[in-house]
Amino acid sequence: MVDTRQPKLAAGQLLCLAVFSSYGADNLPDGALRMTPDELKWRAGRVPGHEIAPIVGDSTKPGPYVERVKFPVNSTSQAHSHPDGRAYTVISGTWYVGYGDKFDPASLKMLPAGSYYTEPPNVNHFSVTKEDGVVVQITGSGPTATLFVDPAHAPKK
Repeated sequence: MVDTRQPKLAAGQLLCLAVFSSYGADNLPDGALRMTPDELKWRAGRVPGHEIAPIVGDSTKPGPYVERVKFPVNSTSQAHSHPDGRAYTVISGTWYVGYGDKFDPASLKMLPAGSYYTEPPNVNHFSVTKEDGVVVQITGSGPTATLFVDPAHAPKK
């Protein structure tokens, strides 16, 4: 007959198992990063109403960066550019993006969650959110800035 009873662990063994299990979960190699959405630290963005969560680097300083940006419901970003080339992934919501020197609703492309696109440096573009806000992840190389084609469209802080 086979004994199917589970062996009993001593309290010390349980404590060691718990300590080493939790240590192993946080023991990352140098340069490694992993986080859940709940671990992002959101703060006010460069544009009023937007929120930003830096992930890697600092977009205001030289070097690579990754950040997430929340765009509010029913918002429009007029034609603008950035000095750095960027890659975007739409994390949630549906974003509408177009390229050009002037906002043109006919040139907007609908980008649902999971979409990816790039913005070459100094190329004018514009965007819209509708009934749902949007979260995008941006990868670029700083320092970055937002340069509006018409300075009157620049948001006021």
